[in-house]
Amino acid sequence: MERNFDEEILVAQKVDPNFDEPILNQVLRIAVYDEYHAYEVYKKVLETFGNVTPFANIMEAEINHYNAMEFLCNKYSVPLPINDWAGKIEVPVTLVECCELGVAAEIKNIKMYDDLLPYANEFPDVEDALFRLQAASYNNHLPAFRQCVVNYTSQNNQMVNPMTDVNNFDSEEMMNKVNEFGEIAQKFASGQMSNDELMGVLSKTNMSFLGGILLGGVGSGILSNMMKEKEGE
Repeated sequence: MERNFDEEILVAQKVDPNFDEPILNQVLRIAVYDEYHAYEVYKKVLETFGNVTPFANIMEAEINHYNAMEFLCNKYSVPLPINDWAGKIEVPVTLVECCELGVAAEIKNIKMYDDLLPYANEFPDVEDALFRLQAASYNNHLPAFRQCVVNYTSQNNQMVNPMTDVNNFDSEEMMNKVNEFGEIAQKFASGQMSNDELMGVLSKTNMSFLGGILLGGVGSGILSNMMKEKEGE
């Protein structure tokens, strides 16, 4: 299969000012490639578990997000990246684990837009689109996945961290923890933090925003995904 010429940038979700490609092109291609990934993951979940929520609704939203980014790519003559995610996607064996990984994915997604937005301020329509996509992750997708986990744990009489209740959290604290976790993830991915150090940080009380979610299925899921990414470098 043909590969994307900027594969490393697309996977890292980081603009490289020294790369031989216009900054705007990098921003739009990263955003589109992320939409490809989300769509293929949710598609795989639906194929595995049926037409389940919140994946069915969120997949429809991702299609709309892709259409918005495709429009901007066409407007600015930016070639669309190749969607090579279909054969790479594996989903957990239980639906609640899929929701847990959805929580982690949306946190990473919010951080990605934080990184992309400073490069889009000269293009108001692109900046607005990125803000809208980030808001969808923050206001809609992340709460939906978190509520999925809360519902599952409640139904199974498991302890639920009050911070996982989407109606009972401080938004500023939430974003602080999102940013904190993003920094931790970057340190691990760059080799500045060992496996044991990562899991030690996740177990500290100052990460209680992520509660039992990250320390359960998501904790191991994130670690596994990061290890795969490191092995592929």
